Amino acid sequence: MAPLTVGQEVPEHVIHLRRADLRDYAAASGDRNPIHLDDDVAAEVGLPGVIAHGMLTMGHAARIVSDAAGGAWTLRSISVRFTRPVVVPPQHDDPGYAELRIRAKVTAVDETTGEATIAITATFNGQTVLARAEARAVPA
Repeated sequence: MAPLTVGQEVPEHVIHLRRADLRDYAAASGDRNPIHLDDDVAAEVGLPGVIAHGMLTMGHAARIVSDAAGGAWTLRSISVRFTRPVVVPPQHDDPGYAELRIRAKVTAVDETTGEATIAITATFNGQTVLARAEARAVPA
C-alpha cells in the first residue's frame, strides 16, 4: 500500500445529479423532505427549485476520497459545512442535471499514525457548496 503524501491530489470528478438520483436517495435514506422532490414546495420555502440532499453531496465527496485511496485506506471521518444548495433541474430542461465538481488534496500526514488529512472542494455552477470540507483516512 502506497502512503498518501502531502500535496497529492485527487483528479476532479464531475457528477451529474438528476431528479431520479434524488428520488432514489430519498427512498434509500428515508429523507423524503419535499424540498428535494417537489418544485412547488421548494418554491414555497424560497428555493429556486428542487435541491439535492446535502448528505448525497457529501456522500459523493466521501466516495471519491475513499476510491482515490485505492481501497487500501479507511475513511475515518469526514466533516463539511453546507454553504449553497445544489439545484437539480427537471429532466426536460437543458441539460437536465446539476453538475457537481469534486476534487481533493492531501494537506497533512501524521508521521506516527499515517493518518492523512484531505481537503475537499465541491462546487456547483462555479460556487463552493461544501465549506471546511475535510476527510481523514488511515492505512487499512
